Amino acid sequence: MDVTIVGCSGSFAGPESPASSYLVRAEHEGRTWSIVLDLGSGALGPLQRHIAPPAVDAVLLSHLHVDHCIDVCGLYVMLKYLPGGSGRGPLPMHGPPATAAHLARAYGDVAPEELAAVFRFGVLADRRPLHVGPFTITPVRVSHPVETYGFRVEAHGRVLAYTGDTDSCDSLTALLTGAHLALADCAFVDGRDEARGIHLSGSRAATAALAAGGVDRLMLTHLPAWNDPQVCRAQAETVWPGTVELAEPGRTYSV
Repeated sequence: MDVTIVGCSGSFAGPESPASSYLVRAEHEGRTWSIVLDLGSGALGPLQRHIAPPAVDAVLLSHLHVDHCIDVCGLYVMLKYLPGGSGRGPLPMHGPPATAAHLARAYGDVAPEELAAVFRFGVLADRRPLHVGPFTITPVRVSHPVETYGFRVEAHGRVLAYTGDTDSCDSLTALLTGAHLALADCAFVDGRDEARGIHLSGSRAATAALAAGGVDRLMLTHLPAWNDPQVCRAQAETVWPGTVELAEPGRTYSV
């Protein structure tokens, strides 16, 4: 299994990266299976450097803030109007309740039923796994102002954990335990951002991963353009007993 960082900028697309989007791929039964975790602002363009979007097997949306979902509107246009057709049926699209209605409002002049002709919507539920090819994806409800899920993705005995947007919470243990790679929200900076129940800082991400146990690699992501990534890494490394990685847009990592 590998993961490509399509976008890792937090809250809005930055000058060096789109907002949140991660392409996860694994071989199974003679072909490559691909899922996309989030499709935030600016992500659809760079996604096409790595895969033709009609070839994606499923999209999973952690929550419905624009920096995690808004480029689904562009994907709708692509799949609906692609000359010659997309060559596929409705694309599985899993998200929180009311995802179809939310995206229809964002698009502006379509009904949810029209989106449903292009996307096959499924509703995420806490700890209820879903299966796509070789992937078992377990959504885990986390701590954010809107209904939000982290994703625990398992394939071929390997585990990728993606926190989505979250602050510290007990459910991070179930999400992160034994992960070979943990992609952790790091939008906040210790000493600058005091609000709780919204995002992790580097030190809080490291504390959660360490408490969960068995995490091989910790990688910080969802870094807003106003953050200094090296400050975030340094704060994480005051807790984490090794090197903390920083997600880099466009790079592919083996899990």
